[in-house]
Amino acid sequence: MKRLVVLASAASLGLGSLAAAPLVAQAATAKTPAVSWGACSNETIAFYESVFGVTAQCGNLQVPLDHRNPNGKKITIALSRVQHTGTAAQYKGALVVNPGGPGGTGVDFGVRVAGQSSAALKAAYDFIGFDPRGVGDSVPALTCDADYFKPVRPDYVPRSKAEEAAWLKRSAAYAKACGQKWGWMLSHMKTTDAVHDIDAIRAALGQKKLNYYGASYGTALGSVYATLFPTKVGRMVLDSNVRPSGEWYDDNIDQDYAFDRNAQLFFAWVAKYDSTYHVGTTTAAVRKFFYDTRAALRKAPAQGIVGPDEYDDTFLVAGYRQSAAIWGELASALSAYKAGDDGPLVGAFSDFAETTDDNGYAVYNAVQCTDAAWPKSWTKWHNDSVKVYNKAPFMTWGNTWYNAPCFFWPATSGKPVDVKSTKGLPGILLFQATLDAATPFGGGLEMHRRFKGSSLVIEDGGKTHGIVHRGNAPIDAYFDAYLLNGTLPASTVHVPALPDPVPPAAAAAARTRTAGAPVATDLIGRR
Repeated sequence: MKRLVVLASAASLGLGSLAAAPLVAQAATAKTPAVSWGACSNETIAFYESVFGVTAQCGNLQVPLDHRNPNGKKITIALSRVQHTGTAAQYKGALVVNPGGPGGTGVDFGVRVAGQSSAALKAAYDFIGFDPRGVGDSVPALTCDADYFKPVRPDYVPRSKAEEAAWLKRSAAYAKACGQKWGWMLSHMKTTDAVHDIDAIRAALGQKKLNYYGASYGTALGSVYATLFPTKVGRMVLDSNVRPSGEWYDDNIDQDYAFDRNAQLFFAWVAKYDSTYHVGTTTAAVRKFFYDTRAALRKAPAQGIVGPDEYDDTFLVAGYRQSAAIWGELASALSAYKAGDDGPLVGAFSDFAETTDDNGYAVYNAVQCTDAAWPKSWTKWHNDSVKVYNKAPFMTWGNTWYNAPCFFWPATSGKPVDVKSTKGLPGILLFQATLDAATPFGGGLEMHRRFKGSSLVIEDGGKTHGIVHRGNAPIDAYFDAYLLNGTLPASTVHVPALPDPVPPAAAAAARTRTAGAPVATDLIGRR
């Protein structure tokens, strides 16, 4: 779910094929092939290996396109592995991890989780990352329009029916392109399809039980797996939980309000350090400058690259993660723009938002557009967007447009799995920050209610999406205790958030991140 909507006559485009019969839970058979491991060629994996001092292997697993037809057409899932460092007595099996999305790459995330884990966890587990079907190094990798995000795009916020209709036409064209290229696959991209792939991974690894850590949309994968395969669950950690009852239209509206709140918190932080950034001494003043800058970019995009949409996408990261490096770079970009230098703003766009690959976006749509039904009336989309925008303008229209292809999607949607505890499911561990914007706090509370016997660790005041391995030691201690010993805390426990960041020492510099660091992959998913 992210961020990124339109009006006019859209009903003329058909919605494609009939829905297939629902997938039932069927464990992968003993015939599932083992994975052959070899060297990795992924650049982000190489970066994490160098930073964390771990060694990764990569492999592939063939799975059925349609798990109802196990002997039919096959597709390939890309995998990574960092092997355990301990003795046979210490070994607890494989830990399969997913960073979210939908559309997020996981082969690199598995290496990062291994690198950031404690020595005890490294000794106990093989860390297994995977690119879900259609993503990254998996084959095929979906892409529908490589130029879709090419700047400068039409302003997300429509000022007329004609501007809204233009975005609607653009969204319809994207959906049509996806259908023309991938019509044979689009009906097999639901969360349930990916969950059956996960069970095939479990079987191929020779694991009787699935140990799993999922963040963001990865919690949807985990919760659906727990519902469909309860007796196959070993230890499961779900970090930053998607609200199951909101999938997916209502969840996006929840995001609109939550990201706007976090934008205000970022503006307040910039105002607090006005002696460093010189943007404004109050939240209101910084907010005004932010939106005045957006209006100026509509008329004159920075270096012909950063218009209002690119600007919105760049600053969206401030709502995902509270960090000195990210907030500092964004604040410095505002400061420099105010002083007449648009270079740092273009640099921030390059770091946080620029893309020449729509693979993640194609998969995002392929999953969410078919997981659940979307409103069939554009009037509802339009009216909801106007209503929410009037209260929470930071990302509302951008989020609408990001999801608008679902209004035209050329594959029939299914019905979400009613995730809940079922017989044989062990207790699972949940993490949630109260000020998470991508997966708002209510998602963690709902997931906790649905899974009886689960434990919910709440980071009070936390503004970061994905809170494991973010420097909060008590959170990581709960994570370790559960995965190492099966120890669950009380039903609900509270952990204070880390203090707000202070500006980096080089705050006046145009860019503050470490050169070569894959910033975008560090955000954990779109949700």
